[in-house]
Amino acid sequence: MPFIPHTREDVQVMLAEIGADSIEDLFDEIPAELRAHRLDGVPPGVSEMEMLGLMSARAAVDTTDVCFIGAGCYDHHIPAAVWDLTARGEFMTAYTPYQAEASQGTLQLIYEYQSMMAALTGMDVSNASVYDGASGLGEAALMATRANKKIKSRTVLVAETVHPFYREVAQNIARNQGVEFVTIPVAPNGLVDVSVLGEVGEVIAVVVQQPNFFGLLENVDAITDWAGERGAFLIAVVNPLSLALLKPPGDWGSNGADIVCGDGQPLGIPMASGGPSFGFLCCRDKLVRQMPGRIIGRTEDLEGRPGFTLTLQAREQHIRRGKATSNICTNQGLLVTAATIHMSLMGASGLKQVAERCHTQVKKLVDALVSIPGVEERFSGPFFHERVLNLPRNSKSVVSMLVERGILGGLALGEHYPGMDDAVLVCATEKRTSGEIERYRSVLQDCLGS
Repeated sequence: MPFIPHTREDVQVMLAEIGADSIEDLFDEIPAELRAHRLDGVPPGVSEMEMLGLMSARAAVDTTDVCFIGAGCYDHHIPAAVWDLTARGEFMTAYTPYQAEASQGTLQLIYEYQSMMAALTGMDVSNASVYDGASGLGEAALMATRANKKIKSRTVLVAETVHPFYREVAQNIARNQGVEFVTIPVAPNGLVDVSVLGEVGEVIAVVVQQPNFFGLLENVDAITDWAGERGAFLIAVVNPLSLALLKPPGDWGSNGADIVCGDGQPLGIPMASGGPSFGFLCCRDKLVRQMPGRIIGRTEDLEGRPGFTLTLQAREQHIRRGKATSNICTNQGLLVTAATIHMSLMGASGLKQVAERCHTQVKKLVDALVSIPGVEERFSGPFFHERVLNLPRNSKSVVSMLVERGILGGLALGEHYPGMDDAVLVCATEKRTSGEIERYRSVLQDCLGS
């Protein structure tokens, strides 16, 4: 959609109509000392030709290194049709669908998205997204404290194997509302030690990630049942692609998880230097009134024709601070559109094939890298498409050397987990080829020997 600015004549006509001499007069109520009269940091305007030349030069600086980093943002193949369709004007410029009679296409798409996410997670209901997976965890914790009236505590138990950024964001979102987060330390095997849970007092919710931050599979059935027996909600943080292979949170333990959240980036969203993405949030029927964000419902008109509309929540919840269950639940609508198209194109079998390919390729990657003397797997046990390796020297310095050789070799873990300065988290998606894996092995061997 082109942007057509007002001409000077247009501006003068509008000012004359409202009785103002200049645009500055419209802001005269702002004290002068608060005004930024000059923007010295903004360079002078340039022509379109000069701008395109400048941006082309800057784009050339961006590298296209082979990516073996995961840790919440993954280098997956995105079918060309996903963003060709998402970029259509009907989707690209659509506003929040408050006016149902003018927004049936957007409303139906979101309804289909919610249906697919509920099926993928095994839950009853999904909202129309939040900012990202990390803020989704913060929202889930607040949902639990509002909904779990049986527990007087406002303590949420969080496994240390949950993504460290998720834990930090959830803390920042919920701490000022009286929510206290207590960490379950990671055991030497990289998992939650279920036996230590008995040492914890009353909690309102338990958070576990599957697969966890190290790529390992937690004993989610035992953890879910432990929480349920004590009246605590179970909050699951999941990778949506992994659910094409793994048991959905709705089937964990005897009664399943209560709230499920995570990041939708693996579903057709490019890495884009770390964002934007969208977070998903699903729950049981009994918690739907506590769910922030938009929820789309399907109905029929008087002639029996299907229709879609915002439901269960008043519009005021989205625009008035005092009425809202959340003030940061803006719908990442365009990204949800892409994810919906992506899931529709891939289907259940396509997502499963991608997940299986990811698992196959990371096994090849690990086998190749541990063939280097001094490189070994830090943890044993089943995993999805990420693995922690121990290196014979500081992993941060090695990762930097790999970057200089054109390989994004993984995430050094020492910064996030004390005592793991020699550990690196590596990942392989369906895009990684045998040739790229062999090149990584060769370059890593040279780096370790240099």
